Amino acid sequence: MPIHNSAIAAAFTEIADLLEIEQANPFRVRAYRNAARAVAELGSELSTIIERGEDLPRLPGIGKDLSAKIGEIVATGKCLALEKLRGEVPPAITELLHVPGLGPKRAALLWHELDVETPDQLVAAARAGRIRDLPGFGAKTQANILQAVQAHLSQSRRVPREFARQQAAPLLAWLAGTAGVEAIEPAGSFRRGSATVGDLDILVVAPDAAAAMHRFLAYPEIAEVLVAGTARASIVLKAGLQVDLRVVPAACRGAALCYFTGSKAHNIALRRIARVRGLKLNEYGVFRGKERMAGATEEEVYRALGLRWIAPELREDRGEIEASRLPAEGLA
Repeated sequence: MPIHNSAIAAAFTEIADLLEIEQANPFRVRAYRNAARAVAELGSELSTIIERGEDLPRLPGIGKDLSAKIGEIVATGKCLALEKLRGEVPPAITELLHVPGLGPKRAALLWHELDVETPDQLVAAARAGRIRDLPGFGAKTQANILQAVQAHLSQSRRVPREFARQQAAPLLAWLAGTAGVEAIEPAGSFRRGSATVGDLDILVVAPDAAAAMHRFLAYPEIAEVLVAGTARASIVLKAGLQVDLRVVPAACRGAALCYFTGSKAHNIALRRIARVRGLKLNEYGVFRGKERMAGATEEEVYRALGLRWIAPELREDRGEIEASRLPAEGLA
């Protein structure tokens, strides 16, 4: 797979983090941070430029040495300088730098004095009262760190939307090669346009679920298969992103999109409306008893609930449902 700018930027950011922990020259650290920022903000993919045999564009702060490292990452997927630094610092310690209130100096002190290398170890040390006695910390700082690291752990599995997009694009193209597939659509927080994504939900509409599942589980970038059922599967990509696949028939497409796109709060609100109307709403449709009243399109699902279609990015239960109610005379 091609090396995206986000991967190059991530490598430079990690080098900067490791250099800071080692208390390296601040100018070196700043150079890598600036380079990471410049690469991440570039509109065109550097790997594509290199593959065409073209010269790299002039980027602020990126000279001959960093350009060579970009070429190395694109060609091999690795950076020897980063590999060397990883061997000098415990692999998990860089995650401590993402905890608010912990900079490289404090992370290094926690490592050397308390053998704290991971966020989980940091939580244990804070709960045991071991942090407050370190120079420059204290009881209040310890309490703040405990609160921050717990919040960080709850969010650490989320990835930037752009990273998820780069992983989704080749996977969707791969799934498009399945015979008989009628539609392939991302859902979940990615479809809602969220800035970060916990995992990637993909909905496939196909009459033959087995063929779609077989194609999905044969994707070359899979690192681990978590679940493999007849119409549902969950995998973890080599890049670390979890992907959940659902295969549904065309008659359920709209209901499944609604179900797997809306936030938990939005979906609960929709089911509450359905119950009030004597209906049942799930990923297969809107039902009155055993009769399916709607399900093929999102528009008909919302209409069956007395609502106009709601744009995916608004489905957070923040007033969008009340604003979308149809007048009584508009209901069929």
